[in-house]
Amino acid sequence: MGKSKRNSGPKQDSNRAAKLAQREAERENLSAAPVRPFQGVQAECDLVALREFVPSATAPVVVDGRTLTIATVLPGAVAALVREEKDVVTGFAGLQVQVHSPNVAADLSSALRWASTAQPGESLESANPDGNTAALSEVLDPTLDLEITVHQDFNWWLPENVDPAPDVAATVERANQAIMPSARLEGEGLVAAWWVDAGAKAHLRWVRPESEDDLMLALARLHAAGDLTLGEGSRYAGSFRTHGLLVPVFDLDPEMHPTEWATPAVTFGEKLTEALAVDAPLTSEQLRSRDGLRGRQVTLR
Repeated sequence: MGKSKRNSGPKQDSNRAAKLAQREAERENLSAAPVRPFQGVQAECDLVALREFVPSATAPVVVDGRTLTIATVLPGAVAALVREEKDVVTGFAGLQVQVHSPNVAADLSSALRWASTAQPGESLESANPDGNTAALSEVLDPTLDLEITVHQDFNWWLPENVDPAPDVAATVERANQAIMPSARLEGEGLVAAWWVDAGAKAHLRWVRPESEDDLMLALARLHAAGDLTLGEGSRYAGSFRTHGLLVPVFDLDPEMHPTEWATPAVTFGEKLTEALAVDAPLTSEQLRSRDGLRGRQVTLR
């Protein structure tokens, strides 16, 4: 008589249901990542820049009556912290964090809400937003631009008139040594146009609000016309996609001061606006330009 298989132990694939549940959870986790997480707030482009490549910058906001600071990165890359200076409680929420969810805007929303009520000395390692987390446009005034202060160091990590512990001072010093000089160009139409000195060359990274397809067509028109440039000392290097937006990048002469690029950037912005307004089909030359430009794109995840 053959041996009964009943109760003879679990089958090799008995954890199949658990694996299926895990895959489903992973799919749901992925689907929770919006294509443009910061869409719906006026400061979308600058938030993307602060999240992805600006080394050290801060911007004040008010949440639930408490003045907070949105920062590029906080000590230890934590999500948020609260401290007291001169009898005033202030909170900070970081964008460049060590741990994040698929929805970086929800992370920021959650961190800001936490910082609006936490006590001095407390810090939040990770935001961990959930289904009850308010949309960022409900936490921040969606119509306001950020008043951004660009720092060339991380000394703002330290409260004023406080002597830091040796390990804290060493951490700040290491961060200061690694920072790349940066500037946000100012001028008509220059929203989220960021200059950075990378050493051998400088770059302009311009976060654009237009759809990727519309912007690529406009860039192709300018390239075919020989206008995809900021003038002498510049070269179009390509573009990258991040958080649903396209970021054109120009290599720049590092010997020139960032303010010297403001006027050329404004002129280029005007040409780009004109090109965006054209809805005629691309010519054969413009199509070749578009295909070449697409080949020089990368995606940041």
